[in-house]
Amino acid sequence: MARSRPKDRRPRSADLTARLAALENPAIAYFARRDLLDEDAEPVSALWELKEARRIVARQNLDGSWRYPGAQARIRSQENYDQIETFRQVAILVEMFGFAREHPALARAAEYLFSCQTREGDFRGIYGHQYATTYVGAIMELLIKAGYADDPRVAKGFTWLLSARQDDGGWAVPLRTARVPYSESVDVDRYPTPIVPVTSRPSSHLATGMVLRAFAAHPSLRKSGEARRAATWFVSRLYRRDAYPDRGDPAYWERVSFPFWFTDIVTALDTLSRMEWGMEPAIASAIDRLRRRRRQDGTLLLKIVRGKLPDLPWWICLAVCRSCRRWGVRF
Repeated sequence: MARSRPKDRRPRSADLTARLAALENPAIAYFARRDLLDEDAEPVSALWELKEARRIVARQNLDGSWRYPGAQARIRSQENYDQIETFRQVAILVEMFGFAREHPALARAAEYLFSCQTREGDFRGIYGHQYATTYVGAIMELLIKAGYADDPRVAKGFTWLLSARQDDGGWAVPLRTARVPYSESVDVDRYPTPIVPVTSRPSSHLATGMVLRAFAAHPSLRKSGEARRAATWFVSRLYRRDAYPDRGDPAYWERVSFPFWFTDIVTALDTLSRMEWGMEPAIASAIDRLRRRRRQDGTLLLKIVRGKLPDLPWWICLAVCRSCRRWGVRF
């Protein structure tokens, strides 16, 4: 007599959504009810008063920044470290608590980040005096989500990004395309001006994924020809090795974080679903692969590489469920 196969006890899509909406974490429960169940929700500003959000705001400097602890001068200045710490804290406030420009702390933080924008249009400092296509896209994504989509400084940032793209339609970190090590590139005596991209070299899915997040967040640019050309290239690279060494191993696709930082499969699905990209086989395969990574409680067997909050697995799960909901598929 043949043995029956063990029953799959992982929650179905509806059960998983209900579980997210019932979590004790009020922010996750709020976004699950609003984004997955289409329930009428109270204004998102209710989350601004949560203890953790208030604690972050209380640590903000007068200039709108947050100070990075343990800066190492051999890598970057304290000022440039503070830019990356401000990016991190703004990401938490925007993505986990729904902060927008109407909140004074977010408005101050936005002005601080805009103060890091150069005359060319890029946000500079995190890679020293070198161009940082990666962080330009990631910072702009947050500013757009916070309500700055129509700000002329954001438009200037997009103009710069389009001027810095590779010939194949995506983006890379310019110093990488010139094959210059980061430790050498920050030497202003050796490289007094930023290294321009060698556009004939291939794009990087790390950089392209981070830039596309800005386009995907923008209500009128997410379907632009420039964004779609880059997305076409990007989809072809899902679960592939990057052309550059920073996160070259395909295993990095499943090393994730929330709020989003570098490009991974969760950020990729979020970006493409926001762009209303079609359900191509590569995307369907990626979603199916994540389904097979579900634990019995519904969270995903992925390596979380940033943050220590106990609910991070549920935030990752929420992000994937949101993407699937936009495509109208079950997760």
